[in-house]
Amino acid sequence: MSTIGSPLSGKNIIVGVTGGIAAYKTPLLVRLLVKAGANVRCAMSQHAQQFVTKLTLETVSGNVVYTDLFDRDNPHSTEHISLKEWGDAMVVAPATANIIGKIANGIGDDAISTLLLSFRGPLFICPAMNTHMLEGYALQRNMEYLRRNGVHFVESECGELACGTTGNGRMAEPETIFNCLTEYFSLNTTKGSLEGKKILITAGPTYEKIDSVRFIGNFSTGKMGFALAEELASRGAHVFLVTGPTHLSAQNPDIERIDIMSAREMYDAATGLFPQCDAAILSAAVADFRPEHEADHKIKKQNDSDGMTINLVQNPDILATLGTMKQQRQILVGFALETDNEVDNAKKKLTKKNLDFIVLNSLHDEGAGFGHDTNKVTIIDRNGYITAGTLKSKQDVAKDIADKLSQLF
Repeated sequence: MSTIGSPLSGKNIIVGVTGGIAAYKTPLLVRLLVKAGANVRCAMSQHAQQFVTKLTLETVSGNVVYTDLFDRDNPHSTEHISLKEWGDAMVVAPATANIIGKIANGIGDDAISTLLLSFRGPLFICPAMNTHMLEGYALQRNMEYLRRNGVHFVESECGELACGTTGNGRMAEPETIFNCLTEYFSLNTTKGSLEGKKILITAGPTYEKIDSVRFIGNFSTGKMGFALAEELASRGAHVFLVTGPTHLSAQNPDIERIDIMSAREMYDAATGLFPQCDAAILSAAVADFRPEHEADHKIKKQNDSDGMTINLVQNPDILATLGTMKQQRQILVGFALETDNEVDNAKKKLTKKNLDFIVLNSLHDEGAGFGHDTNKVTIIDRNGYITAGTLKSKQDVAKDIADKLSQLF
């Protein structure tokens, strides 16, 4: 197998092994990774050593295997920290219910669990266990929690199990796990892929003031827009993040944050910045209407009144305005939140507002949209290609959107 051009070539992969019979397959996974040009170091639980030996994994990986938190032979006294800094990704194969529970609940009581708690790179978990254990409510809760926090699962398969039954719970084959890692790095060999690009992002809600203490707003948290900003900046872009009120903070120094309150303030910021940008992604939930008159004091309740009437006027359409400003060199992306005839309405918006692609959210998808850490979107481009996604973390959705943007560039 040639390593030339392999997405895994030169990558540092940590392979964690826990105590399941499927551990007999792990040396083959390590061998596949090494042949693809990856540098592999293995970490084993004590129970894993009942199924596969350290010597086997040291032989196929070419590196010392990490098994004991306090082993005097460890290259570093804090091996779980040095390995965490070394690894570009970590895969746990097989992953028992025990180790999944430890990761989900912050338990570090041995070499491998402590390493997993400190590791901050992409983590791939390959479950392997009895069907009843896999389907148990506690494990399902733990797995769902980890998925929401960006952990990748290489799902188990149906077949004959070590306990003599047949059902779901077989660890995915080494080739399947290898292909998942290859696909991940092929999509994420993106550091610097947007180098030199200037990209405008809008995020969060807008607040339209009624008086000095009240406003019209919505439930947007800004999580999707901030995830996009971080992802694009990690790929080398300079990001102008125009955001409505939110408690979130931007981490990457290449994100230039511009805080606004109202739709008109966002309009002014976006139209002022767009001419110098290579692309814009408008993910903010902008209020369509604002009060016609804004009181500079708190409006008092009238005792003799049955209610209060507020006349609303339409806010400027930021996305449509940028669509008219867009030059041939620029890429413009919008978001659509629909409840009926979702794809058709999103396509109409894409055409009407001169977009290159549109990201469709649905209020019918549980766990997606405002306030959630997860999202489920469909990407539709101007050539009619439709990519329907699954429910995943907003960080992973941001990667999908960034990949589409990179393709267009």
